[in-house]
Amino acid sequence: MTKNKQTTLVVIHLALLVELHINNEKRDTPLLSNIIITFVILIAATVILSRLFKLPLNIWLIFLAQPFVMAAGPVIVFIGGILSTSMVEDQSLATLPVTAMILGVALSAVPAALTAKKLGRKNSTLIGFFIGFIGSIIACIATQTLNFVLFSFASLLLGACTAFVQQLRFAAIDSLHDTKDVPTALSILMLSGIFSAFLGPEIAVAAKDWLSSPQGYTGAFAVLAAMNVVAMLIMLKFKNPATHLQEASGNARPLLTLMKQPIFLIAIASAAIGFALMSYLMTATPLSMHHIHGHSLQDTKWVIQSHIAAMFIPSLFTAFLVKRFGLGFLLIFGTIIYAVVAVIAFSGEQVVHYWWALLFLGIGWNFLFLTGTSLLPQSYEPHEKHKVQAANDFIIFGAQALASLLAGWVLFKAGWHGVVLSSLPFIVILLIVSWYYTMRGNREVARQG
Repeated sequence: MTKNKQTTLVVIHLALLVELHINNEKRDTPLLSNIIITFVILIAATVILSRLFKLPLNIWLIFLAQPFVMAAGPVIVFIGGILSTSMVEDQSLATLPVTAMILGVALSAVPAALTAKKLGRKNSTLIGFFIGFIGSIIACIATQTLNFVLFSFASLLLGACTAFVQQLRFAAIDSLHDTKDVPTALSILMLSGIFSAFLGPEIAVAAKDWLSSPQGYTGAFAVLAAMNVVAMLIMLKFKNPATHLQEASGNARPLLTLMKQPIFLIAIASAAIGFALMSYLMTATPLSMHHIHGHSLQDTKWVIQSHIAAMFIPSLFTAFLVKRFGLGFLLIFGTIIYAVVAVIAFSGEQVVHYWWALLFLGIGWNFLFLTGTSLLPQSYEPHEKHKVQAANDFIIFGAQALASLLAGWVLFKAGWHGVVLSSLPFIVILLIVSWYYTMRGNREVARQG
């Protein structure tokens, strides 16, 4: 990536962060204008980057379409727990819709991959986006009737849609003519995730009362349904890439044997614990801030937006960090950042504490998830990859679903400090894994020397 192109990416990142800061400072700014500004920046970024980077049209179609569908995730995280408190008597179940969404991702990861293999990337993506459309419509009905079960089912469908969205990174890789462009393409697609961080919470607040409903938010899900339709229209231009992959043949080892390998255990610990702790604290934050400690919806939105943006922004620099310092450094640094998150989160319950804790939580997640994802291919041969990747995704999103479900129960039973303290044992596990991976690497270097 040339210096000018990297500078352009940084400028776009800063433009989004400036917009986010302005939106937080100017509380009187019409929320609809914030959404319009974000869409304008998204379109402008698509045009500018497509001229700077000579990549296939498929990449830019994915870049443009992704935020329209991915915005559903931040909406559920932001208002799912808050809205559920008016739907269910047992407040500890308020995070169930968030859990259902994550469970939808876990349960649909393998079907999404098989659908792409069977029907092609384009048809698979359109099916996934249609599932998101149906989920949004059902959420509209649930908010009209205050039906908690229906709302949880809608969240499950939105999670299933997300599983299909995650397949788009493989669609992008398949579309490339040169494998050397893979890091650049993935970095660009990660950038589009920041737009969903802005769009989701803004839509939740701005469109809350666009359609009359007992507790609001029907309008927000109606907008999400419309955005899924727009994403489908964009992806109609997508062309199925030719398959160039030729997998090696051989006797595949049993899955249990593959999962017992130290490198697999390190990879899954990094990604699964990193993802679960992120989901655990993130899910509890809106309820703790707004429902328990009385912070405004605007402040809560600001914290969640900043967190989701922090999850994606480091991707611009992580490739350099890995090349310069190695994956061991990223694993250790990500774990240390999680420890810092615990200290900040435990030190107070003001907006500033939540903001800094969630900001670092996003950065730490990026480092840990990238480490786990990068180490995983070292645990299997090409002909073993499908079952290992399926097991990996199921464990990661299963752990994330369990963490998000426990978040509400622990929060209402033990408070915010209880949530933070209960995360400490898992941070210790990450420290042990980091130490083991570093020692393992040093022994291999010594043997080679």
